[in-house]
Amino acid sequence: MAATRSSKGRSSPTNLWLWLGLAALWLLLDQFTKYLIVANYPLHHSTTVTSFFNVVRVHNHGAAFSFLAGAGGWQRWFFTGIGLAAGGFIVWMLRQHPGQKLFCFALSCILGGAIGNVIDRIWHGYVVDMLDFHWRFLAPLFHGGHFPAFNIADVAITIGAACLILDEILRVKRSKG
Repeated sequence: MAATRSSKGRSSPTNLWLWLGLAALWLLLDQFTKYLIVANYPLHHSTTVTSFFNVVRVHNHGAAFSFLAGAGGWQRWFFTGIGLAAGGFIVWMLRQHPGQKLFCFALSCILGGAIGNVIDRIWHGYVVDMLDFHWRFLAPLFHGGHFPAFNIADVAITIGAACLILDEILRVKRSKG
């Protein structure tokens, strides 16, 4: 049985596979939900679920909030490259910090989400989004109060980003204390 080194040493293969497994779960959930949407919803079709939530099929040719969506096509490969580079860097970071569980959890979430959206860009040329939340108080910011539609990959990335912030806050607090 291989011993796990400190958080500054290399990860044991078991730890790395645990974190990659978590990323794979996010990736599978993301791709499964996108498959269901593409197979069952025409573009822009929507189903009302609650007074503030719809399931919809939309295509995002850009990045977050449709950033660069109308850029002419080059952005597909630009964002694919960024996603792949980020994925490689994240795997390297997971190997370097095996003892930092919150940090590795966050990176695994981001990795699964990033690769999910990269697969969409390669396969479709756009990212499939389906979660549409809307509230009246958002109307001054977003058309009709609809927050931009997103997908499970975006949820994973957001959870990961929030956990990275929490990890840093906790790290700073520990260093002061």
